[in-house]
Formats: sequence, structure tokens, C-alpha cells
Amino acid sequence: MTLTDQIVKNIITRLIKSQDYRIEIVNLINAEFLQFAVDFFKKIAYTKLDSKEITIDWYKKAFMDENLPSDDIAINSGLNKKTISNMYGTATKAVVIDAANEHFESLYNSIQSLVEMEKEIDLTLTIKMKGVSVDLNVSESLIVINTLAVKRAALRGGLWSTAGKSAEKYLMLTLCKLYQVPENNYAASHFVKNKGKKVDREIDFYLLNNGKEYLCEVKLMGKGNPESADAIIARNTNMFVADTLSQQNKNQCDQLGVNWVALRDTNGFKRFKLILEKYDITHTDYNGNLDEDLPRILDELF
Repeated sequence: MTLTDQIVKNIITRLIKSQDYRIEIVNLINAEFLQFAVDFFKKIAYTKLDSKEITIDWYKKAFMDENLPSDDIAINSGLNKKTISNMYGTATKAVVIDAANEHFESLYNSIQSLVEMEKEIDLTLTIKMKGVSVDLNVSESLIVINTLAVKRAALRGGLWSTAGKSAEKYLMLTLCKLYQVPENNYAASHFVKNKGKKVDREIDFYLLNNGKEYLCEVKLMGKGNPESADAIIARNTNMFVADTLSQQNKNQCDQLGVNWVALRDTNGFKRFKLILEKYDITHTDYNGNLDEDLPRILDELF
């Protein structure tokens, strides 16, 4: 699950322009989920047509086969690998297979109990493909619906996390480029421009001047997120750049002597100039046209 270069560019452009970047992630989640749903329904239809099983065993044989990737086995059982890892302390394939089978049995039993209690409800999921119809009974339909729900939740969690980690350092590089900060005045340790892949999670961004390093913490978070102060205190942060900061967050930063930038404020990115001035970092005031400058800068970075 990766973000394309264009999506990351769009996120940074929206951040610099004080716009909500979340629509980019929401659109990506929708696109990936809908494609998964269509492909999943096709597989369900083909498998059910070929199956001679009366019980749900047809689903287990096709969608929880040990030869499938462990991610697929987990999702198809109604779990995801992160949950399994949290539960068992590991997510090796052997553990995933055992956990998936155990959970699926529990899920199926719960569904059967629900069906018995709610006899007045009748649910049939019909999949039509190339003139052929496949009907799933109540239990089968609920299993399929549950799998789709788990997949969307996994996509949502993964893409939101990936979005922040992929955009943070490019965001800082873009700010430095806008203000023409010399390259020897900033550093992104372990920063690798690796197209199409996730950016290292532990990258730190620093402004540099006369042998001194000023650590920047970047958080693309919602207003009032309490982890802001925790991150600042824990990591000895000198400057804090965020999508949105509540007044309380700003006050916390001021009390701690931490410089902050709230990008969603009107022309919020321009507060970065104050940080450069405080640390006596060489720069040029920005009075350009973002519509012209951002595409050029981002094309250089990617």
C-alpha cells in the first residue's frame, strides 16, 4: 500500500496553500476500496459457482488458503495483520494462519447465533456477472460484508499513516526551497528519495547553523490533538510544524519555547520565516506565486 508521487505532491500543495489535504487521502481510500470490492465480488462469484460445498467451507478453502499472502488470509478471516500482531506479539505467517482460522470459526459461530435469533430478517446477496447469478445466504452475505468492512478499515488506517510519513519531510524541503535556504543549512537524516515506496519512519529534519542543530517535529493532525505537547517534550523539539493547531496547542508551544507553524492558518506557511530569522538561517523572503513555484519545486524534489 503506497502513495503515488502525485498524491504526495497534491498533499503538500494543499498544506502550503492552507487547504485541507484530507480529501486526497479520502479519494485514494475510496478508489482502492472500490477496486478491492469489485475484485472481491468477482472472486466470490467464481468460487461459489465452482464450489460443490453446501457449507461455508467453500469460502475457507478459497479465501483462507495457506498459499495466499498472509495479509489476504487475515483480511478474509475478518482480521488484519496489525490486530494479530498486537494480540500475539508477532505476525509471522504461521501465527496469522492460526489466528485467522480461530477467528473465522468464532465469527461464523457468532453469525449463526445471530441468524437464529433474528429469523424475521432474510438477507440474500446476489452477484450477477456475465448473465450468471450467484446467491449468498444470510451467513455468507454477512461474512462478505464483514470482510469488506475490515478491508476498508485497514486501508483507512494504513493510508492515513503512510500519508503523514510520506509527506512530512518533503513538506519541510518544500518550505526550505520556497525561502531559498541553502542546502548546508538543513538536513534530513536518513532521508531517501525512493519513488513509489514508503519513506523511512524515523527520519528527522534539522535546520543547521554554525554547528547547531534545530530539530523540527512535523505532525499532520487534527486540531486539539493531545500528542502534540508529548511529542515536543519527548524529543526536545525546537520547532513544530502541523496541519492544524488549536490555541491550546499554540500556547503549549509558546510555554515550552518551541517555534510553531500552523499551516491551515491563513498563509500559515509564512510563519516559517520567523523560525529562520530566530535561528539566523540564511534565506530570502518569499513573495512569489505559489501556483507557479510549487509545481516547479515539487518536480525537482520527486
